[in-house]
Amino acid sequence: MVTIDETAPVIVRLSTVIDAPLTTVWALHTDVAAWPTWNTDIDRTTVDGPLLPGASFSWLTHGLDITSTVRELVPGKRIVWGGTVEGIVGVHVWAFEQSDAGVVVHTEESWSGEPVDSEVDELGKALHDSLEGWLSHLKDRAEQPV
Repeated sequence: MVTIDETAPVIVRLSTVIDAPLTTVWALHTDVAAWPTWNTDIDRTTVDGPLLPGASFSWLTHGLDITSTVRELVPGKRIVWGGTVEGIVGVHVWAFEQSDAGVVVHTEESWSGEPVDSEVDELGKALHDSLEGWLSHLKDRAEQPV
């Protein structure tokens, strides 16, 4: 199982509960091409082919042009991607679990690299705010009536 870099200077872990079917939440989250339609923090995406381990996709968010590579995929349960942007090495784990209250979405991400070492607090807050926004957008979209 692929995990975040537990030794990274920036690690953020957040969760939310979404009142929608797991299939809906998973489909929204893994349809990379559609991210900009519901996540206002993402300006554009490019994906060629299915999301499988080893596949890459590109996306523009907060002025960063990111290429992420899928490192692990367990359909309906877990997806991990990572990449390096402007010297920041990111590993992002998403886990999905059905509960009595709804779908629990847990995200954790690590950032390491020279730019992170020099601005730990600032980049830690930026990552926290970004992930908080992502979870909020995902929840809002998944809970909309069809």
